[in-house]
Amino acid sequence: MYSFSPKLKSTSLILLVVGLVLFVSGYFMNSGLSTEKIQHMMHEVHASGHDAPTHSSQMVGPQDEKAHLEHATMQIRNSPLASIHFVAVFFFGISAAVLFFYCIQHAAHAGWPIIITRVMEAIASYIPYGGAILIVIMLLNIFHQGHLFHWMDPDLTDPNSAHFDVILFEKKIFLNIPFYAIRTFIYVLGASFFAWKLKAQSKKVDDTKSLVEYQFLYRWAVGYIAFFGFASAAWAWDWLMSIDPHWYSTMYIWYSMVSCLSSGVAVIILLSVYLKKNGFLPQFNDNHLHDLGVFLFATSLLWTYTWFAQFMLYWYANIPEEVNYFFGRFEHYSPTFLPMLVFNFLLPLLVLVSSSIKRNYKVVTTMACIVIFGHLLDYFNMVMPGTVGPFWKTPELLLLVAGAVLFVVGLFMFTVLSALAKLKLIPTGNPYLHESEIYEYPF
Repeated sequence: MYSFSPKLKSTSLILLVVGLVLFVSGYFMNSGLSTEKIQHMMHEVHASGHDAPTHSSQMVGPQDEKAHLEHATMQIRNSPLASIHFVAVFFFGISAAVLFFYCIQHAAHAGWPIIITRVMEAIASYIPYGGAILIVIMLLNIFHQGHLFHWMDPDLTDPNSAHFDVILFEKKIFLNIPFYAIRTFIYVLGASFFAWKLKAQSKKVDDTKSLVEYQFLYRWAVGYIAFFGFASAAWAWDWLMSIDPHWYSTMYIWYSMVSCLSSGVAVIILLSVYLKKNGFLPQFNDNHLHDLGVFLFATSLLWTYTWFAQFMLYWYANIPEEVNYFFGRFEHYSPTFLPMLVFNFLLPLLVLVSSSIKRNYKVVTTMACIVIFGHLLDYFNMVMPGTVGPFWKTPELLLLVAGAVLFVVGLFMFTVLSALAKLKLIPTGNPYLHESEIYEYPF
């Protein structure tokens, strides 16, 4: 039985408090920016020669000084909500992707990962808490306390408005506030239900050691795979891609999902190795680590394929509304956009390609940390250009992002480790447990 150490508990709570303090400090600094200061920041960006739009809304409506200032003000005021949004979506996605990974193993009747079943269940326990943050963000947006989603402005779909946007008018059947709110509740409540049900059914299998109950676990796992397949695609549209509603990519749903899946495997590695090194999970061995390393390597390459395929097709087509998505990132987010390929592709490729290196605990855990950081940077690049635009190199945003990351990481740690302390680490009722205990990679 795992015991949540007071030291780790204190660490997670300190992260929560420090994150909250930094975020609140950044919020008040951002709120205190005057109109003159914002105007000065806008002119500095334009004077630098970097004037590529970072959002489709910049190409619609009046293009005078007043309109530009209004847009810049909205982008700068978006900073607090955008900072918490990208972190919240990322960690919710990690938990949901780990539960998906867990269900795939049960649906395939895989034997090797049974030892880390409880690790995956504990990570999935974060889903309702991460989902609650996303529901709060959704409510702030639909009641116009935030402007992350440009399409929520009713003027844009009013044919008599000077800001009328014909593209958004055509998309309003899907992109409308009531339907968006309903979908968000479906994603969060659905994923939370499956996380609870699968944990409860897994416990029932342990208690009864019944193959009939295991069959029900298998069926619920298949159900979540189907739910996740649709929901992860739809929440990528809603929470990420609709930030820039003129732009559309058929690769985006896979690209954003695999980013979370790769990070989820990395989190499983970190938690499993932590339990192993502290004597709580001695059954976890080099062979289990090797297979997790294989998945970390494979998902990193799959993410790179989807990222490059998406970029190449749009860049080669050279259609202004589509290329604008990348051009604004090249121009304003050059320190983060392409360099993330080093963390998400180059380092995993060069380091994890060797089979023997995947058995090295220090190397694999280091790569897991690098991959999580790289994909957090990826989500930063997904959200910030369309919400904050070129106004991200400020002390206010640094405090907001640092605060949001520390707060959510602290909450994630506290939730996952608290859940783990309530679980029996070895799923003794699982019929494949013995296979997992004696598992040995054949090559």
